[in-house]
Amino acid sequence: MGAQWKQAGREANAMKRGQVIGKLVREILIAAKLGGPDPDLNARLYAAIEAARKASVPRDTIERAVKKGSGQTDDKVTYELVTYEGFAPHKVPVIIECLTDNRNRTAPEIRHLFRAGALGSPGSVGFFFDHLGVVEATHGDKSRDPETDAIEAGAQNVEPLDAEEVPSGHVGARFICEIKDLDAVSKFIARAGWKVSASELRYLAKNFVELPAAQKKETIEFLNAMDDHDDVHRVYAAIR
Repeated sequence: MGAQWKQAGREANAMKRGQVIGKLVREILIAAKLGGPDPDLNARLYAAIEAARKASVPRDTIERAVKKGSGQTDDKVTYELVTYEGFAPHKVPVIIECLTDNRNRTAPEIRHLFRAGALGSPGSVGFFFDHLGVVEATHGDKSRDPETDAIEAGAQNVEPLDAEEVPSGHVGARFICEIKDLDAVSKFIARAGWKVSASELRYLAKNFVELPAAQKKETIEFLNAMDDHDDVHRVYAAIR
């Protein structure tokens, strides 16, 4: 749910391995910079490392990223988070998060992608989304009650993960909370025996635009082109 639109088959055939690794490493760098090098105390870093391991990123690459991000090397982390807003084709609100070391390069390239999507355009769309903390996790006890843990953790809402995201015999949940509560919710969920797969701030669409098949195809092609840009970290769109 880093994006609320579907990317069927993209992990398998649309992104080069080097690009995937680059984006995963940048997430580790930022997570370590913001929360420190210990994944047991930094839920975002833990989730980033797990995602990198799942994608078979070499162990030494992960370790170097953690050290660099947490300031243990002479190399400084120069990435900054830059957010762009606009409309995908057919007036679908979209928010683009970029991690870039040169916003003067990134900004015109993102504007170009908006123009290249014939019906896409920049614009203010933040009011179509809620900016919230999201923790995704699975638990080995299938009878575990996510709602009880959500209440005790201080989350405002909880919803089930898609079946394909949950291992057999497990229960999966997405805990949604206020931004200020994300760290506390993540730590409580981990202590309660959940395996955290994501702990991050996200833009969640308040409502979704319903499109006929042909228009939806055009919109997803635009979103995929955005997501393929090296500097793009997250793409959020008000489409299922």
